[in-house]
Amino acid sequence: MDLFTLFPTLSTSFIVISAVLVAIGWGLIIKGKREAHKKTMIAAAVAALLFFVIYMSRTVFIGNTSWGGPDNLKGYYQTFLVFHIVLATVAAVFGITTLVLGFKAKYAKHRKWGRVTSVIWFCTAVTGVAVYVLLYLMYPGGHTKPVWEVILGV
Repeated sequence: MDLFTLFPTLSTSFIVISAVLVAIGWGLIIKGKREAHKKTMIAAAVAALLFFVIYMSRTVFIGNTSWGGPDNLKGYYQTFLVFHIVLATVAAVFGITTLVLGFKAKYAKHRKWGRVTSVIWFCTAVTGVAVYVLLYLMYPGGHTKPVWEVILGV
């Protein structure tokens, strides 16, 4: 594994860990284990933050990997990538909001936001893994380019 695949593998691992911890946390709160739920969700947030730091560091200092698969699938990939980015952005905003509501002990709102946030987070993790698989496992990654060129496919 070279430097160009190490960071994406590491960041994708952290987002998967985060999603697994969210699922565990959800199960804990259903069982009424509030303190364990809180600790697990904080750990999920830390894993998500580690993902973000690694991802953004790579984006800023190295760039992003462009599509390296067949040209006839490039449009589908670009559409999927934009969907994933929008979903991830919404998930991040919802996640921060849900955490703040929990820390402020606004549990009724926290509960409502948490249900929606968790589902969005799971979808984000799954689409993130799909992007990783498409770029690094199924097809050889293209050249490393600035992020706006990768997203727009230019």
